[in-house]
Amino acid sequence: MIRSLLVSPRTTAPTHPRRPRAILALEDGAFFRGLSFGRLGETEGEVVFNTGLCGYQEVLTDPSYSGQIVTMTYPHIGNYGVNDEDVESARPQVSGFVVREVSAVASSWRSVGDLHRYLDEAAVVGISEIDTRALTRHLRIHGAKRGVISALSEDPDELVDRARASRSMVGLDLAREVTCPELYRVEASAAPSAEGVPPRGRPFHVVAYDFGMKRNIVRMLSAAGCDITVVPATTSAEEALALDPDGVFLSNGPGDPEPCTYAIDATRELIRARPTFGICLGHQIMGLACGGKTFKLKFGHRGANHPVKNLETGQVAITSQNHGFAVEASLFERPELQLTHLNLNDRTVEGFRHRDLPALSVQYHPEASPGPHDSHYLFNQFIKLMAGGVPLHVSREARPAEAPAGT
Repeated sequence: MIRSLLVSPRTTAPTHPRRPRAILALEDGAFFRGLSFGRLGETEGEVVFNTGLCGYQEVLTDPSYSGQIVTMTYPHIGNYGVNDEDVESARPQVSGFVVREVSAVASSWRSVGDLHRYLDEAAVVGISEIDTRALTRHLRIHGAKRGVISALSEDPDELVDRARASRSMVGLDLAREVTCPELYRVEASAAPSAEGVPPRGRPFHVVAYDFGMKRNIVRMLSAAGCDITVVPATTSAEEALALDPDGVFLSNGPGDPEPCTYAIDATRELIRARPTFGICLGHQIMGLACGGKTFKLKFGHRGANHPVKNLETGQVAITSQNHGFAVEASLFERPELQLTHLNLNDRTVEGFRHRDLPALSVQYHPEASPGPHDSHYLFNQFIKLMAGGVPLHVSREARPAEAPAGT
């Protein structure tokens, strides 16, 4: 008999001490008992869920999750450990982490450590061994809730009261809290493509607003042949234009877009001065700058499997999303604005462009790779805008075949 044993080049089996009990309590009185992992302590935040099957390290380090306790719907988390390459920021950004089962073994040739120690070192409080299916269903039915994870108190009533007293995501400006403290520059890592020849024989210069920007966005812009100057969220339009950019990028980020009046005012000026591309929070800010409104989704869109239809081409992309607010469809009562992308799950707005100005935006994350390359064309469209072209222009008389929810 031939026996085979599959051994990972790097397998770690940490010996964790016996983990204490912990409680996750929600503001509506629901609570779940489990075991603590990561940092032993307490934390509070908005409890949401992510439907991705993997990518937990990218989720943990995405600044768009600031202020949130993230529940992973996939039951087994931590099995491939953590590494120094898959992070989207310098440290984990979540307020807390909820999983069904945290793996005791980190097995991958890329792994440099296990999830438990990674969270402990980053002071992130986690809870495992709870029914994440029941929690996810509760959030889908009743909406995202403020919550508290505690390994220090066993009184659920006390924790429910604390959850009710915690800050609400509505009206909360988190972009100020996660943005870079000062501007910095990143040079192009590749030559510009033939379809987007930059002016004056140099790479395009993009000013990127950091509302909580993921590192892969900078990589994508750099790989597209752009020099990038990343600026803090509160940078004025005058300060941004003084940097002489060829285009402006508005990044993803956490929180409610409406309190970000500084960014809305700046964007209102910038879209009239330079080609502009916004994603996620940047998309919402652009919608507000164009005279629209935003609203809070019941439980948000978070995961790597959201279908979005491009209404100009008819193609459907599988997208990565992370947002709790959306642009109201009433924006497209304005004739100068055109709906370009529609969410096929709930028919909310996923993208639009200005018919007269070189400005476009999408709600999802085109720099992520669930497709894996379904949405990379958006960066090429931005390059074309900076080169003086107008991508996929549709006349004012053209109407999309489908309308978003609420129209």
